[in-house]
Amino acid sequence: MANANDLRKGMCIRYNANPAIVLEVQHRTPGNLRAFVQVIIRYIGTGKSADVRFGSTDKVDLVDVERKKLEFSYKDQTGFSFMDPENYETITFDESFLGDTKDFLTENQQVEILYVEGKAATIELPSTVTLTIKESPEGVRGDSANNVQKTAILETGRTIQVPLFIKEGEKVRVSTADGSYLGRA
Repeated sequence: MANANDLRKGMCIRYNANPAIVLEVQHRTPGNLRAFVQVIIRYIGTGKSADVRFGSTDKVDLVDVERKKLEFSYKDQTGFSFMDPENYETITFDESFLGDTKDFLTENQQVEILYVEGKAATIELPSTVTLTIKESPEGVRGDSANNVQKTAILETGRTIQVPLFIKEGEKVRVSTADGSYLGRA
């Protein structure tokens, strides 16, 4: 057990009998009222976020967390295979575990797997990834009034909106948070 004042971003706590990751912490002391800690958490099992308020002296149950860096190797009918670079052990996860993160994985890409109480709980990607445009129609000449965008398909199969000047085969930076185009790589 730890005090709510000791909470930091990235810690894992047990709230309402479910493990959750702390996304944001704010310590508040409003005027003549008691101090409190405002915390935004994301439940590991469901992925849903919640805004929680603790008193500054409240006790919080911490959960054992292990972060392991793995390297994405390949995808086959059994699932997505990752290699542990320390001991070269292969670990396979099914598609349901990865969710939308599978749309940002390329060979030899480093990811971080979060293990809660010995079980793989979530996968954490870097904030941006560089991917190649596999398919993109030509932009219509003269159709450039204000930030006109077109649909493009990435090498992983994900569809995103890109500016008209982007062509097939180009490498682009994509945000893993919302899948938006960030610029050329």
